[in-house]
Amino acid sequence: MGCCRSSLRPGPHAAEKPPRHRPPPPPPTNNGPSFSLNAHQAAPPAPAPARAAAGDVPVFAEFSLAELRAATAGFAPQNIVSESGEKAPNLVYRGQLKAPRGAPAPPRAIAVKKFAKLAWPDPKQFAEEAKGVGGLRHRRMANLIGYCCDGDERLLVAEFMPNDTLAKHLFHWENQSIEWAMRLRVAYYISQALEYCSIKGRPLYHDLNAYRVLFDENGDPRLSCFGLMKNSRDGKSYSTNLAYTPPEYLRNGRVTPESVIFSFGTVLLDLLSGKRIPPSHALDIMRGRNIQAVMDSHLEGNYSTEVATTLVNLASQCLQYEPRDRPDIKKLVSILEPLQTKSEVPSYVMLGIPKPVEESQAPPTPQHPLSPMGEACSRMDLTAIHQFLFTAHYSDDDGNNELSFQEWTQQMRDMLDARKRGDSAFKDKDFKAAIDCYSQFVDVGTMMSPTIFARRSLCYLMCDQPDAALRDAMQAQIVYPDWPTAFYMQAVALSKLNMQSDAVDMLNEASQLEEKRQKSTRVL
Repeated sequence: MGCCRSSLRPGPHAAEKPPRHRPPPPPPTNNGPSFSLNAHQAAPPAPAPARAAAGDVPVFAEFSLAELRAATAGFAPQNIVSESGEKAPNLVYRGQLKAPRGAPAPPRAIAVKKFAKLAWPDPKQFAEEAKGVGGLRHRRMANLIGYCCDGDERLLVAEFMPNDTLAKHLFHWENQSIEWAMRLRVAYYISQALEYCSIKGRPLYHDLNAYRVLFDENGDPRLSCFGLMKNSRDGKSYSTNLAYTPPEYLRNGRVTPESVIFSFGTVLLDLLSGKRIPPSHALDIMRGRNIQAVMDSHLEGNYSTEVATTLVNLASQCLQYEPRDRPDIKKLVSILEPLQTKSEVPSYVMLGIPKPVEESQAPPTPQHPLSPMGEACSRMDLTAIHQFLFTAHYSDDDGNNELSFQEWTQQMRDMLDARKRGDSAFKDKDFKAAIDCYSQFVDVGTMMSPTIFARRSLCYLMCDQPDAALRDAMQAQIVYPDWPTAFYMQAVALSKLNMQSDAVDMLNEASQLEEKRQKSTRVL
């Protein structure tokens, strides 16, 4: 009685033990993070990493079920990225596909679509369909790189797009809505992808909607390759609300190139309105020539009325009841191309996501075997590290320290509220906001949390500030001298600073600490 337990370490206790390994101190930098969109907007876009180009996509291949099971950690629920989660009829998982033994390439992020049992009973037919889609390669697509037929199991393997779907950014955003120029870019890029598929003899796309538009590491929109195959041999081509389904499909159950144009019109409608409006209702509004009633109010009028009118008219043409009255894909591309603006601004700036991490040389393989967290740090996979830190929550913070009721002041409540807001921003990958909130927590100085230092370290890495990231990782080690994660985060920051030898030392130290921890657990 008379005290409350805290999951955080008090400040005085934190500084008692210095770290046993101290890498060379980073060069001095400003205390606060620096974020300026003006600099990005004034300069030409940075060159995209090589892996963003279609030419870097691996040759289409057949994978074993064991390979894909290992890549997805046994098809773990936490790796499900389907929009409906575990309720989806065909689940999509994120995974890490290791390079062949002896190959110098780092693991590749993949998306694995696992079909329902007996969706494709004939493995030969499934393989032929997959190979047809796998032959396509385009920079506007999340390309298919392989498939798997093993017993009753049917799986597709595609490039993984780390920055969510158009639906997430349009309908479920929390920090900023998509600006007008980016919406025009989405429409144009997806039309280019559809035109390419049509030219290559694959004009049919099943259930095109905002969930099929994905954003890559550069923030560029890509069309998911999964929609080029039905969910089953004899299954439905449309799984969304019937109000958004092409009228002719409701009549005869067939998908035609004109049906794809209708679905593209629903995506245009999403981009215009920022919400899901049934096409029939939208057409009634469009006939009234009331463009303002269609436009997304979150744009706050920051768009060209002339261009918006063109896009509304184009959406109206795509949504015509009779297929013959709809434009073809070539016409869509020709209309959307001249509407593009801000071509010098990278997509990640307009989308409001962190600058993509440039390819850096990973440190050499350490002497000791690494845990999954260690492997992610060794290959500098910041997205995977984020997932590990988020999933771990505050389990490594000391829970045995107690605070008296007298210490639970308003200042303490404000500090914990800052941590809560930081956790929410960290979950949503709003790394700038997470830095600000965690800094409020740290600046109070009443209590210290190694987890917060580790999380803020990753946020700095995501924002291309390795110096600040290294300082925070070292602070995490000061608070918790035997914490492997603190060493792992130092290794990543040191690699970003091209201090490879020190990075290897940190990886080895972390792996030894993990091994020691595992032995202690077994003894207990």
